[in-house]
Amino acid sequence: MAEKRVVLSGDEAVAEAALACGVMLGTGYPGTPSTEILEHFSAIGGKAQWSPNEKVALEVGIGVAFAGARSLVTMKHVGLNVAADPLFTLTYTGVEGGLVVVSADDPGMASSQNEQDNRLYAAAAHLPVFEPSDSREAYDFTLRAFALSEEFHTPVLLRMTTRVCHSRSPVTLREEKETPVSKPYRKNIQERVMVPAFAKKAHVTLFRKMEALARWNEKSDLNQTFGPETAERGIITSGAAFQHSMEAAPGARILKLGMTWPLPFEAIAKFVAGSKRTVVVEEGEKFLAGKILEHGIPVEPKADAFLFGELDVARVKKLLARDESPEPAAKPGRPPQLCPGCPHRKVFETLRDLGCIVSGDIGCYTLGVMPPFDAIDSCVCMGASIGAGLGLRHGLAEAEARKVVSVIGDSTFVHSGLTGIVEMVYNKPATGHLVLILDNATTAMTGLQENPATGRHLDMSETTPLNLAAVCKAIGADSVDVIDPTADNPGFVALVKERLASSDASVIIARRPCILQVKKLAKTKKQ
Repeated sequence: MAEKRVVLSGDEAVAEAALACGVMLGTGYPGTPSTEILEHFSAIGGKAQWSPNEKVALEVGIGVAFAGARSLVTMKHVGLNVAADPLFTLTYTGVEGGLVVVSADDPGMASSQNEQDNRLYAAAAHLPVFEPSDSREAYDFTLRAFALSEEFHTPVLLRMTTRVCHSRSPVTLREEKETPVSKPYRKNIQERVMVPAFAKKAHVTLFRKMEALARWNEKSDLNQTFGPETAERGIITSGAAFQHSMEAAPGARILKLGMTWPLPFEAIAKFVAGSKRTVVVEEGEKFLAGKILEHGIPVEPKADAFLFGELDVARVKKLLARDESPEPAAKPGRPPQLCPGCPHRKVFETLRDLGCIVSGDIGCYTLGVMPPFDAIDSCVCMGASIGAGLGLRHGLAEAEARKVVSVIGDSTFVHSGLTGIVEMVYNKPATGHLVLILDNATTAMTGLQENPATGRHLDMSETTPLNLAAVCKAIGADSVDVIDPTADNPGFVALVKERLASSDASVIIARRPCILQVKKLAKTKKQ
C-alpha cells in the first residue's frame, strides 16, 4: 500500500484518517480543542457539517451508522455532557456502520469552564476508549477505531486532549482512500427500538460485548511495553502522559495503554509482577489506577496534588518521586479581553452602568466579566444564562429581580437557549424577564465557525438562515426587538431600560457582526 509522510496536528490526523477510511459524514459542534477536526476534514474533501449542538450531531451520526455507513462525531469534553442522552442508549442499540465519537478533553482548562475526564463516561455507558499519545497514533487509532466499531457493532470513544489535538508530529498516511459507500438498509427492530422488552435483552448483550472487548484488548497491539523485562519501578500510562513519562524516566519499564477501557487486566497484572513498585501516571481523574486497584492489582495511584491541570515532564518527575511540595506560581499572563471594536463592548458598558445582575453564558462575550466591564455575575454552561436568569428573577425581591438580564450569543442560543425562551414564556416570573441575544453572526470564541443563524454551512456554501427574531416571536415572547447596540447606542440603552421596567417576557437581539468575521468573509469572497 502506497504511503505518504507528513507533519500534522492531532486534529488534522484524525480528519485524514476519517477521509482515508471512507467516512460518509462528519458532524459536531465547534469547541476548542476539537474544532479543527471537521474543518480539516471538509478542507481535504470530506463531507462535514456543524450541528446546532452535540446531541443533534451524535443523533445524525447514529442515523448514518444505522444506515451502514461510517460517521465521525466531534466535540470538546463538555459537549459529551450534552450528547450523553443518546450515547447511553446507543451502546444498547449498537451500530451497523462504524461510529467514532471524539471527545477532546482539556486538562488544565486552557479554554473551558471545567476540567472533566470523559473516560468516566466510557465506563458508565459501556463503550471502548482509545487514547492516542501523538498525531501518528491519532491517525492510526482512528483507523483502528472504525474497524473495531464495525467488528463489535459498537460506538468507540476516541479520547483526545488539548496537547495531542494541537501538537504536531510526523504521520504516515495511506495514499489509497476508501470511498464512502451507501448500503441497503437492514431492518432490525429488536436491536434499534429501545422499548423496555428489547432494552432488557440489549443490556445483557452489552455486558457480553464488553467482556469480548476486554478479551480482545488483552492481545491488542494498541498496548505496548517499553524498557527492561524487570525493574525496580514500573509505570502504567496513556495518552500525552506517556510522552512525559518517557522523558521523565528514561530507561524505566513502561506499559503504555492505547485502549483504556475495557482494560486488559491480565496484561496489566503480568506487567506489575515485573516491578517492585508500579506507578500509574495519568492526567485527569485516577481512572486507570482506580480500576486497576478495584481488580486487586497492586499499583500506586498519583497523589491528589496531580489531579489538577496538565502533566509535563517536571510534574511527572515530582509525581514519581512522591514530591507534593507546592509548585512555583505560574507567571502572570496577559488576561483575555474583548477585541477593540467588539460589538459586545457597548452591551456590557450599558449593563454595567445600569447596575444589572447579569446571568452570562459560554462564548467570547463571557469576557464581559473582565475589567473595565465587570458585568457578568454567573456563567455555568451553554444555555444556562436564560434558566439561571429566570431562577434569579423568581428568587430575588422585586427591586433586584427587575435588574436581572440573561445574556447569550447567537450560536449558543441555537445550541441550547431555545428551550430557555420556552421556559420564560411558560413559567414567566412576576417581574417578567429580559434576554439579550448578542448576535455577532458567527461562533467567534472557537475560531469564527458558522452556525444555523448565519446562513452558511461549514464549507461557507449558502443555506437557509435561522430567523432568531421569528423563532422567539413564535415561541410566544411578549416583545422581540432587533437593534445595533453600537450604531444606535442611545436607542439601545433606552430600550433596555424600557424592557427592564416592564413585566413582559422580552428578547432584545443586539445585532452587529464580529469585526474578525467581516474580515474573514471579505477574504472568502475574494478567493
